Amino acid sequence: MYSLAVDNAALSDEQVSELVHQALADPQFNGQRILVLIPDGTRTAPIPQMFRLLHQELSKRVAALDFLIALGTHNPMSESQINRLVGLTPEERETTFKNVQIFNHLWHLPDTFISCGVISADEIAEISGGMLHQEVDVRVNKLVNEYDLIIICGPVFPHEVVGFSGGNKYFFPGISGQEVINLSHWLGALITCYEIIGTPGITPVRRLINRAASLIPTPKLCLAMVVAPGTNQLAGLYIDKPEAAWEDAAKLSAKVHIKYVDRPFQQVLSVMPEMYDDIWTAAKGMYKLEPVVADGGEVIIYAPHITEFSYTHGEILAQVGYHVRDYFLKQWDKFQGYPAGVLAHSTHLKGMGTFEPINGEQARIRVTLATGISPKRCAAHNLSYRDPATIKPAEWANREDEGILLVPKAGEILYRLK
Repeated sequence: MYSLAVDNAALSDEQVSELVHQALADPQFNGQRILVLIPDGTRTAPIPQMFRLLHQELSKRVAALDFLIALGTHNPMSESQINRLVGLTPEERETTFKNVQIFNHLWHLPDTFISCGVISADEIAEISGGMLHQEVDVRVNKLVNEYDLIIICGPVFPHEVVGFSGGNKYFFPGISGQEVINLSHWLGALITCYEIIGTPGITPVRRLINRAASLIPTPKLCLAMVVAPGTNQLAGLYIDKPEAAWEDAAKLSAKVHIKYVDRPFQQVLSVMPEMYDDIWTAAKGMYKLEPVVADGGEVIIYAPHITEFSYTHGEILAQVGYHVRDYFLKQWDKFQGYPAGVLAHSTHLKGMGTFEPINGEQARIRVTLATGISPKRCAAHNLSYRDPATIKPAEWANREDEGILLVPKAGEILYRLK
């Protein structure tokens, strides 16, 4: 492994450049067709820096160097968004980088995918500890079979479905078909976001993702990045096979991306940056704060720029709303026909709670949207509403002694009780 890390600072550009050079200097890369998986704009990472370093090290030695944006089921990125993501001007795309192709993962088109095999129901039962017993077709973007090497280049953060993001997660859900997306997200929901987020080591969901990735025959390399909090610079970079690079990156992420507090808060204001453009992505403002909200407390997702629940799954969310896990489990005949990945998102945002046919649904905390979504639509989705015009985030600062927490850029740092 090639690695470099610091706990409480950022690596210099020179350090990052030298490490990438060392890792990619091997002549084995010469003449290869290489596909690089990168995140979309909903992740903080120095993608422009890494894009240029990879191009600098490889473009003159390889047969092809292309990039695939691991969208999962997020919106495809426009050309201007792609240029911003990788830090290029339109002129640079047409000149210096004209031989580099940058693809969106077109998850909504069936022809995008190939099947790499099937994981049996018995193996899924073993991986999930008996929570699920169904086989799954491992479909993935067909581009993986058109290259000699796949390089994963993405950050690692605490994550609501798998424990920590990154590594083989760039295949599943990054460039995956719906089957593994639905199964993995529902498994995470059964365990609950509250229990799995920021859990170190190989969670059942991580094990499922690694198993699915093992069916992709193309060799893989991973540049696992750990971003220094509050910056777009790296605190750590690990370069190795995906499983090993991710494992060490997750250990550093656990040190720098989890903030411990002494006691729970009655109210948390999660201020969501504009890189989250719908509730589907901005829900991270709930996931990362739920552990430090007191029973009966409230998380307010403050994002006046957001006007939709989900640009890709909004129609289904309008039918099912947001509910605690047991609301779905105890009425499974009613909900089993819906995509499990959407149900998982629903339970993650609503949080922990109970449901009984007589007493109904009891959520542990209140989730309130202070966004551009109307009170009527919030109520129809089973969420509370607050007019964002009534909130001035600066007035929420330094009020921890009152049981109020302001998180100025929510979504990536996980808060936990000591």
